[in-house]
Amino acid sequence: MSECNNDCSSCSQNCDSRKQDKTDFLKPMNKYSNIKKVVGIMSGKGGVGKSFVSCMLAQKCAEAGLKVGILDADVTGSSVPKSFGIMSKVMQDDEYLLPTVTDNGIKMMSINLLLEDVNSPVVWKGPVISGVIEQFWSDVRWGELDYLFVDMPPGTGDVALTVFQSLPVDSVIIVTTPQDLVKMIVSKAYNMAKMMDILILGLVENMSYYVCPDCGKKA
Repeated sequence: MSECNNDCSSCSQNCDSRKQDKTDFLKPMNKYSNIKKVVGIMSGKGGVGKSFVSCMLAQKCAEAGLKVGILDADVTGSSVPKSFGIMSKVMQDDEYLLPTVTDNGIKMMSINLLLEDVNSPVVWKGPVISGVIEQFWSDVRWGELDYLFVDMPPGTGDVALTVFQSLPVDSVIIVTTPQDLVKMIVSKAYNMAKMMDILILGLVENMSYYVCPDCGKKA
């Protein structure tokens, strides 16, 4: 273990100092937001369906009558608005940004709702991206939500640390696919969640099999 520099914001070690000061880095909600549970959707590996799982969870919760939102933390690879067919831009009032709302009431905030052209690359360094995610939490008028799902990008670096340290994440759902290489990388995300003392609700395995359209056999 490297020597401690007393800067927990750039460290993922679960030492005694972190346990004692776990809430020091949490960003407060604004006065117009009351979110009961924050659930992260993570993997460590790209292309396994994290955004799909985030959107489906939000959809099913909305169908069950719950108030839900999605914070798209995948700033450089945003896809949540497109998944719902939303192309409109975010509005704001005198104080805060107003999340875009789907037809069935799902609130969302994503960088693609702020860009003039959704095809424009987001070429930002880690600290800038982390700052945007913190703003999506504290500078958005989320209102009353039962669940806020945080769609996280691949990796266990800046963004994952920002989400775990700045947002009051209650638990995470880990997404994977059955390949051995993917399992190895996803295990890093699992170990990070354990290291950060975050409850793991479960694991979703996408692309587990293919159903032949002619014979119905699974392969």
